[in-house]
Amino acid sequence: MIDSFIIGSEISPSMSQKKKVLFVCTGNSCRSQMAEGILRDLAGDRFQIFSAGSHPSRVHPMSIAILAEWGIDISHHRSDSIQKYLDQNIDIVITVCDNANAVCPVFPGDVEKIHWSVDDPFRGWSDEKAFKDRYRETRNDLKKRIEIFLSKL
Repeated sequence: MIDSFIIGSEISPSMSQKKKVLFVCTGNSCRSQMAEGILRDLAGDRFQIFSAGSHPSRVHPMSIAILAEWGIDISHHRSDSIQKYLDQNIDIVITVCDNANAVCPVFPGDVEKIHWSVDDPFRGWSDEKAFKDRYRETRNDLKKRIEIFLSKL
């Protein structure tokens, strides 16, 4: 039986049918947060998307500002621990830093694990304009990787 609900005159898959994607980095402050925002923007209708960190801290203001340049709002995001998602039936885990890849726990079930070694733009909690280019480079790299990920599905 297909689980669905009606939106207007369309029948759409329910949230329970969407694959759950979790982006993971160390602090859940920059790369994983930006990846979550970008995937939501590009394919939020196809996935449930989350991000977490092995050592969560807070969302970096520069990550928020850089995605806002593209009209993507992650100002409401919070840093979560990866432990929060171990029992959430995640389908795809994408680690976006080498440290998180090394300490990422094994998720129960048939979980696809992908690793992307993405440069960390973090250089402290400053939101000085001098750091914007680093964040833009990371954002652009993540978008390219996400577009490739989506094209392979």
